[in-house]
Amino acid sequence: MNQVERRIFLIKELLKEQPRYRHMEIPQDSTGQMRLLRSLMNVRMPGKAARELLEVQDAYLQEETARKGITDLESLKPVSEGIYLWQGDITTLRCDAIVNAANSGMTGCYAPCHGCIDNCIHTFSGIQLRLACAEIVEQQGHEEETGKAKITPAFNLPCRYVIHTVGPIISGKLTERDQELLASCYRSCLELAEENGLKNIAFCCISTGEFHFPNDKAAEIAIRTVREYQGQTHSNMEVIFNVFKDADYEIYKEQLAGN
Repeated sequence: MNQVERRIFLIKELLKEQPRYRHMEIPQDSTGQMRLLRSLMNVRMPGKAARELLEVQDAYLQEETARKGITDLESLKPVSEGIYLWQGDITTLRCDAIVNAANSGMTGCYAPCHGCIDNCIHTFSGIQLRLACAEIVEQQGHEEETGKAKITPAFNLPCRYVIHTVGPIISGKLTERDQELLASCYRSCLELAEENGLKNIAFCCISTGEFHFPNDKAAEIAIRTVREYQGQTHSNMEVIFNVFKDADYEIYKEQLAGN
């Protein structure tokens, strides 16, 4: 199969799974098809899938990521010893682990084609990731707590693992507790990465965006927490601060220069 054939196959199979969408027409244009496929993946509940569906999905997603272009950590230059600042799509970064800013349900974003990092990571990892996260929640018997972290395989992403953490949601004035919880997210991810023998980890801007944590304060906490962890544990783990927006790049660039 080529990419178009894979995409049509996946759309048809996912439509069959969901009776209310079975009679939906498949767009003729590639952009419309890609949006529909992503939407169907986003709304699919956690569950097993047929072997052929997974094989076609895996080939499709890996090709799509290759087309976007994969960035190897080895190609990046550190801003200081063991610390990197990289602006780009975290789903295209080849490293040991990337961090997902998850919600408490842990199974990803169900809003079709939403622009949050949780949606992007689950989309390009594949439908296996949602099931893996659902199994973690089922095993622990409750939703994921804010400030904690869990690890899963990365499936079709170029990284090896995804570390999921739930950051604080800011609905009013920023509190000391909010700041403590955000710092806990970074510590929990670092500790979990160490426990699993990982040599590097890429952090997204946890709790900013949809969770409304002020970007500059979030960057300050992220950098301080990583520095403190390195100092206290003498860890050699490489840390990549990943940003997507220009504004966040400037914030991190300035704050890292001052540290």
